[in-house]
Amino acid sequence: MPVFPLGAHVDDDGVRFAVASTSADAVEVCLVDDTGEPGSPLTERRVELTEQTFGVWHGHVRGVRPGQRYGYRVHGPYRPREGLRANPAKILVDPYARRITGHVTDLGVARGWRDDPMTGPPCPVDSLGHVPLSVVTAQQPGPRRPRPTVPWAETVLAEVHVRGYTMRHPEVPPEQRGSYLGLAHPAVIAHLQRVGVTTLELLPVASFVSDPALLERAASNYWGYSTLGFMAPHPGYASVPGAELTEFATMVEALHAAGIEVILDMVPNHTCEGDIGGTTLCYRGLDARAYYSLTADGRDADITGCGNTLDSGSPTLIRLVCDALRHWVTTFGVDGFRIDLASVLGRPRSGPFDPYAPLLTAIAVDPVLLTTKLIAEPWDATAEGYRVGGFDVVWSEWNGRYRDAVRDFWRGQGRVGELASRITGSSDIYAPSRRRPWASINFVTAHDGFTMRDLVSYERKHNEANGEGNRDGSDDNRSQNFGVEGESDSPVIRARRLATARAMFATLLLSTGTPMLLAGDERWHTQGGNNNAYCLDDESTWIDWAACDGIADRLTEFVARVAALRRSHPDLHRDRFFTNSEARWWHPSGRQMTEHDWHEHTACAVGLLTRDRLMLLHGGATALAWTLPAKGRFWPVLDSSTGDGRPVSTRPAPGGATITLPPRCVLLLLRTPPPPVSA
Repeated sequence: MPVFPLGAHVDDDGVRFAVASTSADAVEVCLVDDTGEPGSPLTERRVELTEQTFGVWHGHVRGVRPGQRYGYRVHGPYRPREGLRANPAKILVDPYARRITGHVTDLGVARGWRDDPMTGPPCPVDSLGHVPLSVVTAQQPGPRRPRPTVPWAETVLAEVHVRGYTMRHPEVPPEQRGSYLGLAHPAVIAHLQRVGVTTLELLPVASFVSDPALLERAASNYWGYSTLGFMAPHPGYASVPGAELTEFATMVEALHAAGIEVILDMVPNHTCEGDIGGTTLCYRGLDARAYYSLTADGRDADITGCGNTLDSGSPTLIRLVCDALRHWVTTFGVDGFRIDLASVLGRPRSGPFDPYAPLLTAIAVDPVLLTTKLIAEPWDATAEGYRVGGFDVVWSEWNGRYRDAVRDFWRGQGRVGELASRITGSSDIYAPSRRRPWASINFVTAHDGFTMRDLVSYERKHNEANGEGNRDGSDDNRSQNFGVEGESDSPVIRARRLATARAMFATLLLSTGTPMLLAGDERWHTQGGNNNAYCLDDESTWIDWAACDGIADRLTEFVARVAALRRSHPDLHRDRFFTNSEARWWHPSGRQMTEHDWHEHTACAVGLLTRDRLMLLHGGATALAWTLPAKGRFWPVLDSSTGDGRPVSTRPAPGGATITLPPRCVLLLLRTPPPPVSA
């Protein structure tokens, strides 16, 4: 009887079940059905898994076919202070389930304890009918077309929420809005192509349920960073209940047919079960010590800020994570992964960070995963976990220092030296580990924080709708409101906000490194100043595609133009760092920058001169005279001060000429006549 693979696997006369638990005394697989009568209770048939090998309980059950709902019941010690929490009254989801159905309908019943999570007895109430279940699935056929394999240097990412991006899209059929099929709609794909997106980075699509704190106040986890099953597509994004596997595969295939890659945001650092006082849905009941990082007294260590922390040093967890990532690649053809709070993966048992920790190493050397794009969010919920630049060579990283430098510069509070390092690929961060510029995932906005519109409209967070007294979310926004907090009817203020936003879009797309857009920013989306809208599944987080004031359309045209410029000029998506002879920094007075200039606190402008181009960035609030280099001619191709980015004049400026830059402006000039650029 084979032990592996884990999970439920169909053969000719039944299903092989295998689940890991090193602390159990006995494990039963429970086959769940209903009578077909509305409101009737569920029934179950329990089958003991009598074989145990390598800490895996396994067995074969004849007659079981795809579509069968099931779960596990674990018998064993219940000693919370030792991290042992077996409770056979709680039916558990299979960690290797490829499809999951149902919700938590009774939080009290879903908890494994009574009276007190550390000292009280186990809760004897059966959770069947109140918690999600696993579903047996047939073997998927696998991807039908090769992956697009976009080179890193040509990659333009867009961070997308599957539901929120299409819930209000007028061209998507109503029944497909907010679903995998909605994201695969031709109108949506055409828009992504227009703004230059080569790769989608999807917020979590692995099956998730709301964490206990949200369930207590009848709220939901909108973002999805609350994983239940690492291998199962989230059922809530299917347009037809139960069709999530087919629809997810259809979405990936449609995007691949358009040349667009799909990267999944995975969360192998914590689960939906919360802290010791939370739920027993899967991992806690199976083998808490094998999945979670625990303190000496059996409580959950929390370096994620989410109540619990998965133990990246546990062989059981390492096997699950690597198997799950490979599953998404081999079954659906996904192109890579962004790992949420990836520093946790380098901190076994919540200890010190090690870039060669077991789980990070296992991912880095896996022959399947090495063919994909791997992106780390290089921090966790502790100061010690901030590790930008600290990952191994196979990883690209969200570069938080890029975000901060760009925001500071365009609000008039940053140093030009820091900006210069960031817009040229952050060689000081990534060259020491022999990585390329594209290892820097450059971003200005992301799901966690202000949208681009809110970044120039609010100086304070406004998270009251989250129900946490506005205490949640970061206070370090590095934003500006131009004198009015929130929306304004003033044409002057609105113009300044849009000009600054266009300058930041231009900076992002013209920087060396891999740019990441927050999908919806190009449509001038606002969340009303909420910088942590993780629990809001409503029109505040859904993109408004039908905005009729023209701003969204003009901003989309601007982003498309800048993206087209990036595509058409190799110097704008280079895969090597600049050498000292390849790039010179230009002062507005018409000379190269000096050491003193880099430390000038009032400096608000800097120019980058290469063999092919001159890019001028002016973050000041008044117009600025700028003298061009003496030799050659310079053709303007982008002026962020205009609504669509087209320069007022495309006639070449002679060397040594002095031009005037409007406030808050990026001007791009080429040193040879440009080919036509179509957005």
